[in-house]
Amino acid sequence: MPVEMELDPFVLAKSLSGVHLIDGEFVAPINGKTFDVLNPATNKSIGHAAEGDADDVERAVAVAKAAQKDWAQRPARERGKLVAECGRILNQHVDELGKLIALESGKALRTESRVEASVLADMFVFFGGLASELKGETIPFNPNMMTLTTREPVGVVGAIIPWNVPLLLMAIKVAPALVAGNSVVVKSAEDTPFTVLRVCQIMQQILPKGVLNILSGFGPGCGGPLVAHKDVKKVSFTGSVETGRIVYRAAAEKLIPVTLELGGKSPMIVMGDADIEKAVAGAIGGMRFTRQGQSCTASSRILVHEDLHDDFVARLKDKVNSLKMGNPLDEATDIGTIINAKQRAKVCNYIEIGSSEGAQKHELSALPDDPELADGQFVRPVIFTDVKHDARIAREEIFGPVACVFKFKTFDEAIELANDSDFGLAATVWTTDLKTALVATKRLEAGFVQVNQNLVVQPNLSYGGVKLSGLGREASLESMLEHFTHKKTIILNME
Repeated sequence: MPVEMELDPFVLAKSLSGVHLIDGEFVAPINGKTFDVLNPATNKSIGHAAEGDADDVERAVAVAKAAQKDWAQRPARERGKLVAECGRILNQHVDELGKLIALESGKALRTESRVEASVLADMFVFFGGLASELKGETIPFNPNMMTLTTREPVGVVGAIIPWNVPLLLMAIKVAPALVAGNSVVVKSAEDTPFTVLRVCQIMQQILPKGVLNILSGFGPGCGGPLVAHKDVKKVSFTGSVETGRIVYRAAAEKLIPVTLELGGKSPMIVMGDADIEKAVAGAIGGMRFTRQGQSCTASSRILVHEDLHDDFVARLKDKVNSLKMGNPLDEATDIGTIINAKQRAKVCNYIEIGSSEGAQKHELSALPDDPELADGQFVRPVIFTDVKHDARIAREEIFGPVACVFKFKTFDEAIELANDSDFGLAATVWTTDLKTALVATKRLEAGFVQVNQNLVVQPNLSYGGVKLSGLGREASLESMLEHFTHKKTIILNME
């Protein structure tokens, strides 16, 4: 049956409370437990999510395993058409999904949440169109033998997604896995369970039952059993380095493949010949200030040539000061909230650490004056200057609206400082000199490097990191082939 549009996110959150989606139906958790989901702008409950455990995982994986056999037997292009149709229907729900993710995540509707909902739909359409690329090769091994390879699905995929961009990061896992012939069990983030549940509900209009299932719950109780389940043959995880290591160890026990996207401390190099206006705008977007800096690719280390440094900092402060912080559902709001009280306390602690380490703090924008938002998880953006390169705020991922601006003299110095990090997810360089740009892209130790722009993840752009930023690539044809299929070699003796 068609899913009716519901543009009131509060009503929608209540209607999605207390259930998982398994075998095409809403079902209550076997243990009967639920937990509060809070609106971070007010710190008030908007609903109750089902608290999944190992029994729910067992039920969801069994359903997914049974459904995957028939799904894999469908022609690849038919699977692709169905997944693309999911994208087209999701596109009709962009405003609804944008409002719901703004409510439960605290991200501003206009600048962040509606955009994410749109990219979600686009990602399903994109991967749906790649179904014909699930093809093998012929190999000139021996003239008397027909030797070829085929691509086959891995089986049941476990997808564990974070709270910062749950729609996009669900899409880059679910869409390629489904097109490749796998079934999927998603474990949502406990802070943002409702929007991804709604997405799966909408997709049930198109997909066969059991092919896509979603559970909510906490990492140890629900995510852990999903990774460890004997019938889960692939895990795709986005989250912290600490949890990524736990996932990796559990997957290693079963010798199954994993994709891990684990965060970053991304550098932005502004050369002395850069267009300063474009670079400042790039810093606003790259630091994801409108997302409160809650991004793995956030350009939280900004390296500026000494000739531009003071002017750059002054312009950057002016731009951030002009951003309005307020109710995420208000179209006039540029900046929303931190996700929850724990994360807010962590960010505020880092800000105190930065000051205690001797850096100069520039606190910007203004907290909302609406009494209804007095208990919300709002944090003013902070830019630190005069930062030591070995300072904690310069080396550790804060995952908040905190940027460090450094001064450098030479290109080699900038590259050395940019690479002096345990992370290697993203990097940007801003220059008008082609040679500088090309050399920088070659020398920067990151998986996602851009020149004179700072785009977020997009369909068809291979995305992933090196070092502690993770393993594998997402959002591209490569990710579908390498991470959601295995290659089978077939030899026919013709003698």
